[in-house]
Amino acid sequence: MQQPLQNAIVEPPVEDRGLVSALVGDGRPLLSFVGLALVLSGGFALFLVATGHFLPHDEQFLGMTADQLCDLHGCKVVHFMYHDRGAFGGSLISVGILYLWLVAVPLRRGDAWAWWTMLASGSVGFVSFLTYLGYGYLDTWHGTATLVLLPCYVWGMGRTRRALVVPRRLDHQPDTDRATPSGWSSRFGVGRACLLLTAVALVAAGIVIMVVGMTSVFVPQDLAFMGLEPADLHAINPRLVPLIAHDRAGFGGGLCATGVTVFLCVWNGRPSRSLWQALLVSGVIGFGTAIGVHPMVGYLDVVHLAPAVIASALFLAGLCLTYPRMVCSQRVREWGQVG
Repeated sequence: MQQPLQNAIVEPPVEDRGLVSALVGDGRPLLSFVGLALVLSGGFALFLVATGHFLPHDEQFLGMTADQLCDLHGCKVVHFMYHDRGAFGGSLISVGILYLWLVAVPLRRGDAWAWWTMLASGSVGFVSFLTYLGYGYLDTWHGTATLVLLPCYVWGMGRTRRALVVPRRLDHQPDTDRATPSGWSSRFGVGRACLLLTAVALVAAGIVIMVVGMTSVFVPQDLAFMGLEPADLHAINPRLVPLIAHDRAGFGGGLCATGVTVFLCVWNGRPSRSLWQALLVSGVIGFGTAIGVHPMVGYLDVVHLAPAVIASALFLAGLCLTYPRMVCSQRVREWGQVG
């Protein structure tokens, strides 16, 4: 049974409210909807990659289908686009899972840091949509989804803020025990540092990818994989580079929002089994898709893959080192209570 936020404003009984008010509640259902929509959107992106399809408006913009493009240059261009889109889908699922955890656990308690985390991460995600101004391709489906989710996000943030524990500062955590018992040199402290470093790396990588998407679009390894230069791509279809730039910048935005969310969750969140599990699922899907899509399309450049592999190893080490404190100690407490 869901518990209300700690400072929940007194409202009339549910049966006396209007339908919209009853559905919206304290705002968390709206934010849960945003998180779930991100997970489903990411899953749909992965489905398209797995089945080898472009979106209809992508093909309309290009004036050619994925199959027609695949017939050129050994399908390398299509495979390159799938590699960006698969990674983008994984990043959407990752950040969506963390949003669902934030709403279900710390925001339910009225923890202000959770609200600020969703504000920072959501701002990055929604603002990154504007990167289309840099490459000139307006994804109408992406734009429609943004127009649907943005009001839900803003409404949900407004409703939940009213019920946060006061003071509503980012650093105010009335029930937290985030401080490591023996400092950063402890096993848990080192693990937490690994997770935080991974988050910083995700933010930095996301910013770089967004900038590349809005400017040069490609790095040398991309062109070597396709065996083409930007002029060759332009000759195939003058709208091809803007479409690829859109994929790339979108992935950068998703990666940056995920990094911000992971950092603030690990920095502020109370060590708990649910947080560890949310990080595990988010990381497995995010890194799994970002790395796993490369062998699927044959893009195995070591320099290109090394940052993702190193970051995933750092993240895995962080999860392993924090496991005893975040999962095992909680189970011991539960067993003690049962006994």
